[in-house]
Amino acid sequence: MEPTEDMEEQEDACGDEVASAFSIGDLAEEDIPEEAEASADGIEVEDIEALVTDVQDHVFGEMRLPEHVVTELQTAWNTFLAQQPSRDSAGDAIYSAIFDAAPELQYLFKTARSVMAMKFVNALNMLVADLPRPTVLKANTETLSFQHLDIDVTTPRAGVFRDAICELLQQELGANLTTLALSGLQALLNYTAGAMIYVRREYSDRINILRASWIAASHARLAEQEEQAANGQPLASMDRLPAAALEGEAEPASNSKRAKKIQATKVPENFNEMFCFNAAVMGFNMGINWMEAVLDQFENMVLNASNTNRLQEECDVLSLRLIKIKDPVVFAEFKAVMLASLRSLIPKVWGVEHEVAWTWFWDNLERMLKIQLGQLKGQQRAVDRFIRNLSEESIPRLCRDVYRRFFEQAPTGQNYFKQSTTRLYFIASKVMEMCMEIYKRPRELMEEISALGLRHVGYGIPTELFMPFVEAWSQSIYAMNVDEKTAASIRWSLTLISKSLIRTIVEGSTLVMKAINTNSALKFHKAISVTSRKKREQELLRVTVGTQSISPLLWAIKNGSFHVARAMIADLLTIRADRDNYYYGCNALFERHPDIVQECCGVRGQQLLPILFDGMLWRSRLTIKKMRRVNFFVKHLIQNDDGTFNTYLPAVVKLNDPHLIGHPVVSFVFNLLWARLARYSFLRSRLRYLALVVLVVSSQSVLPRLNPREETEAQRIALFVCRAALYLFDFVPHLIYNIWQLVKDIRARSFVFLWGTVPVPTYLYDPSHAAQVVVTICMLLMLIQEPIFACLGNMNGDFAGAGLFTTHCPQAETRMDVYSVLSEITVLLHWFLITDLCIFSIRLCCYFLTCSRVLVELLHYSIAVLFLILAFSSAIGAYGPSLYDFDCIPEGALSLFKIVLGMYENQRFDAIREEPQIYTLLAIFTLISLIFLGSLLIAQIAGAFTKLYKDIENYAVLFRAGITVQTVRSARPKRWASFLASLKFQERIEFNEGDIGLTGGIQILEPATLNPTTDEIIRRYGGSTDADNPWPEDEFKNQGSLETRLKHLEKLVIRATKAMIKGRLAWSLTNLDR
Repeated sequence: MEPTEDMEEQEDACGDEVASAFSIGDLAEEDIPEEAEASADGIEVEDIEALVTDVQDHVFGEMRLPEHVVTELQTAWNTFLAQQPSRDSAGDAIYSAIFDAAPELQYLFKTARSVMAMKFVNALNMLVADLPRPTVLKANTETLSFQHLDIDVTTPRAGVFRDAICELLQQELGANLTTLALSGLQALLNYTAGAMIYVRREYSDRINILRASWIAASHARLAEQEEQAANGQPLASMDRLPAAALEGEAEPASNSKRAKKIQATKVPENFNEMFCFNAAVMGFNMGINWMEAVLDQFENMVLNASNTNRLQEECDVLSLRLIKIKDPVVFAEFKAVMLASLRSLIPKVWGVEHEVAWTWFWDNLERMLKIQLGQLKGQQRAVDRFIRNLSEESIPRLCRDVYRRFFEQAPTGQNYFKQSTTRLYFIASKVMEMCMEIYKRPRELMEEISALGLRHVGYGIPTELFMPFVEAWSQSIYAMNVDEKTAASIRWSLTLISKSLIRTIVEGSTLVMKAINTNSALKFHKAISVTSRKKREQELLRVTVGTQSISPLLWAIKNGSFHVARAMIADLLTIRADRDNYYYGCNALFERHPDIVQECCGVRGQQLLPILFDGMLWRSRLTIKKMRRVNFFVKHLIQNDDGTFNTYLPAVVKLNDPHLIGHPVVSFVFNLLWARLARYSFLRSRLRYLALVVLVVSSQSVLPRLNPREETEAQRIALFVCRAALYLFDFVPHLIYNIWQLVKDIRARSFVFLWGTVPVPTYLYDPSHAAQVVVTICMLLMLIQEPIFACLGNMNGDFAGAGLFTTHCPQAETRMDVYSVLSEITVLLHWFLITDLCIFSIRLCCYFLTCSRVLVELLHYSIAVLFLILAFSSAIGAYGPSLYDFDCIPEGALSLFKIVLGMYENQRFDAIREEPQIYTLLAIFTLISLIFLGSLLIAQIAGAFTKLYKDIENYAVLFRAGITVQTVRSARPKRWASFLASLKFQERIEFNEGDIGLTGGIQILEPATLNPTTDEIIRRYGGSTDADNPWPEDEFKNQGSLETRLKHLEKLVIRATKAMIKGRLAWSLTNLDR
């Protein structure tokens, strides 16, 4: 902005007045401020006359204005503030004046308009108030300059700001802005701008010193200890103590448990340990709580000393934590301990420049923290009071006003807020909740904000929308006529949250995340192609901001970006090699996502499993003696990181996908587990159950049928022993186990809903478990109805079969009918429970599964026949004259049932012929039930068998895999450890002969003709083997989606067509010339 003509004339007219007023030598001795006298002692003082006209960036000293100039300027400033409705209005006026004068400078300020305006007015008010105290003014100006290190302040830009602010005050105050006040304001603004330029130029070396010394101190070990350890010398006790321990006079308090604990620890080897040690030794244990809060964020503040936005964010969060600590905060104590710790950790490089740099850094931090702590007082109560006073009617009104203002300021935001109004209100309520929580638990909420920011990276939200959103909130709250304290408190918390979100999004927005948002595999390949070899895996698996991280791969899976997800998995599980190393991301993938198999088994991610398993398989293209090497890298499919059985492998079985279970890697894993571990354990458990089957058959079917009512005493004793063993070794264990499983499911609320309404514990969803429960119930009823127990009081009575443990007493006869039925069910179910022995033969298992699947069709046929029986028996019952076999509906239903089964006698049809109505109904019933439904049953069974036949072997493997998982889970730890040791996952396995490859795999030989392989699966590269270099760019030349390859083909065709046309044209012109 250029000065106006009126301003130039005014300055020329009163130049002499200004010069005389600012000439300290012409003032009376009593008018000279006390600070001015200190200039004789060597304190550098700014040239006031030069400051009035231009920015002075060659020196940074104290600015000492005459008292009457200071008075004039302060009066004018206070008058300006008094004329404005509020501080916010004053700041907005300054903001408008600056950016109306220089719109091109708006990109320098990324904070919301209302927040930036308030910063302008607060900073100017502080500088004007500090004018009578030059020393304080210099310190605060230095702090303000420290906060602008990352902004390129130049003399022309400073002139634009100065002229805009001066012109604004001239317009607002008119004659009330005297010449002296205007000149003083110009000097103050020039002084501040010069300080910013000077600090940015001269203090850059201090920033470098801070970073270098901090990195050294964070990972330092005491030099004396290193040297002594290298020479094999013992460490002297005095040499082990830090500098503070030798120099400090104060002893730690005897009643301080923390001091004793710190003194008892090993020798400190990094900054945090050294700091705690020195704090205890120097007697600062009372402030250890607030010092620990500073330590938690100290590293971020040091490493971001040149990033003023991040530094201010860390100071804001630290202030929120410090204001909640009741102990007195003495910053000088932290400074003393900090310097002592740094001297101890890096004594060889520590010098005067380090002392100056760290002192300068902490002094500025201290001033920033003190200012922020003073502003935070009462803010939490103001926000809490505002939120609690919001009524149910005012909340929706506030939300509507916020979004209305936001969409007016940023119309593109409507493309991202597509949810319903209730969802938008929910987001607004969360914003208000975060404004409150940031004061109550700042550290935890900042972690949540970082996680939220990383999720916004996945959403692809532009950072340009955050400031308008904050501005909309500020304007809406201010429109509710709240007091300035409340509005400022909410605006401050919103600004802090938005800055943290913006920083997280900017730091987390990698090229890979942008490719995920577009779901473009081609963009993903371009993004990852520039990544170094050693960082390629982490680029796909972890994006970290602060202490929070997000996995691009997992986000792609959950976000439905399957094109990119498939490309990412394929890239991770591609084996690459140079002359020195193999690069294979399987270990990194499963270390980051142990549940990757379960994630891919989800509804949206099932299509990723084949690619995942393909990457764990390597086949050689070379054959030796008609055999081919095959490596299965299945370590992470078999075991967890802690060596236990893989928790997520059963998810593959739960999918019940015969095609997936037939994948070479999956079938190899389950066959390996079955053959090497589960088979013998399962056989032992089935042998036990076979013994129970023999026991139940002997006690219920064999012994009671030997000489009934004429049993010998030995037979009765044997029967008693068998039944007692049956109840003791079969009933009791199953009762306890089933109750425990059912109670566990009920407590965990693990239910399966049958027909969508009936809750059933998940344990009963397995047919074998349900059969065990039924067996247990039947045996419980058998125990209640047991004839031997009924006859205990009358074993030697007057009846046939009397004697010890008899079952034929009169008391038992009344129970025999019920007991016999229960015995039949129990024996049948025991035989049913050993049908899983068929898994020892895949072909037998295939037959069993075929029968079980076809039984469903038979069940449907039975339901249809039952319906016909009920319908026709009712119809026949409605006929007047009745026959003996159809006298009533039950008799008729029984007769029809016998007809279906072919058990109805032919002689009975002679009587039915005499009743043509009944005979006609029976003919129709026979036609439908036996001919039509019977033929349909045969067709359905044939169709079901045909459908199952092509996958029946995979179904058999799937059935055995489920039993394998259950068996392996119950394996003894010693047996499992022995099995893992036999696999030798820690040893490298060969690829081709002499080519020692990777760990975590198992190698087998397969017939060469089984899976012909002509291409080399491993991608080998020549050239440099530096791990910092990316892989060659032509890696994905022949890869990509079908669409990409078609576009490439289209370009080739167009290029060839153009070449042909050009050639024909040239040939035609040649012939024409001839």
